[in-house]
Amino acid sequence: MKPRVTLITLCVDDLDRSVEFYAEGLGLKTEGVVGRELEFGAVAFFDLQPGLRLALWPRKSLARDSGLHVSAPGATEFCLDHNVASKTEVDAVMAQAKAAGAVIVKPAQDTFWGGYAGYFQDPDQHLWEVAWNPQWVLDE
Repeated sequence: MKPRVTLITLCVDDLDRSVEFYAEGLGLKTEGVVGRELEFGAVAFFDLQPGLRLALWPRKSLARDSGLHVSAPGATEFCLDHNVASKTEVDAVMAQAKAAGAVIVKPAQDTFWGGYAGYFQDPDQHLWEVAWNPQWVLDE
């Protein structure tokens, strides 16, 4: 398998609330919810970077499509990481997330690995790390 991840889908309980969080709160670009005319088809897409998009899809829709039962969200199943260029930028993104309604689960602080990072949860308890790693040079 060639590494070709092009879409990250987060399952949500309230699609409109989650779209508002990501679009208005975090400022991610979206065309809004599409597919409402299809049963289990409503979804929202956000461009993240070239070749990578974020999808928000109701949890019940993924359960139906995959044939699995709806399960309770678990915050430590995975984490999305947003890497930035400075400690100041970490603090700014964490403040933006909090203002948008995120729950700060670990305030930004120096890390054991030499960086600076904090964690927040979106309205559906998805865990995000916002980090500055002094060993990485980011392409802007």
